[in-house]
Amino acid sequence: MVDSMENAKNIKPCDLEEYKEWLRKNHNIDISERYKTYYDSVTNKLLNDFTTSQIWQIIGEKIGIFNQEYYLLNKYFLFITEKLPDFKIKPYTSFLLKTYRKNIIENPDYPNKPKCNWVFPETWFSQINDIIRGLFVVKYIDGVNFLCEKFSVICNELNIKYKIDYEAKEEGYYAAHFYIIKDFEIPKENWDTISTTFYIEIQITTQLQEVLRTLLHKYYENNRKLIQLPEKKWQWDYKSDEFSTNYLGHILHYVEGMIMEIRDKQKDK
Repeated sequence: MVDSMENAKNIKPCDLEEYKEWLRKNHNIDISERYKTYYDSVTNKLLNDFTTSQIWQIIGEKIGIFNQEYYLLNKYFLFITEKLPDFKIKPYTSFLLKTYRKNIIENPDYPNKPKCNWVFPETWFSQINDIIRGLFVVKYIDGVNFLCEKFSVICNELNIKYKIDYEAKEEGYYAAHFYIIKDFEIPKENWDTISTTFYIEIQITTQLQEVLRTLLHKYYENNRKLIQLPEKKWQWDYKSDEFSTNYLGHILHYVEGMIMEIRDKQKDK
């Protein structure tokens, strides 16, 4: 009897409903509708607090300056438009799905906890780094690092922690993720407040990569919703959607490098 109960604990949940049941049975966490209500309350306050924060106001004031500085260096503008991007909240289902991936799918130590600990409600707002995210689009590939450096200077001046991840995934995704790491006051479930550390994700990508992402948006969204990882690597399935779309991302990245080489040669003449 004990063995059968232990085996049941070791079985991986195969979808979100099984995952919720796993949380309830094994960790006494009941993911009811109140979690969605609470998530909406927290994330809406977080979005408002960030978009009215000092750092975001300063970034807004300096975007035009960054554009001019880049032009003086390269004779090309950094942005197509100086309009600030809108920030979006990660949908609740996508958020829950990400905790499932971290706890189960991408956890090589399952049924033990992941190396970075379980992603459970008491800490998960600090563990998921893209709850609030926005996107800057630059014209050329060197503009990605240029903008990261400018944001770094602002964070240092305000004594705000930050982190930069230069994403280069095998699926052909290329972008920098600049994370502003800051404490925000959020409501607790009992409607008191608590200070919690959040990661605000600012994605920085190029015009060509954004065109590709826009064209393939529906494909990427559907792919992110997959629960189980495919058994066959997409690199060997030349008839699959992944083969053509992912390699297109790599090809565009290479083309962007060639564009920079030509641009730099013209600048030196």
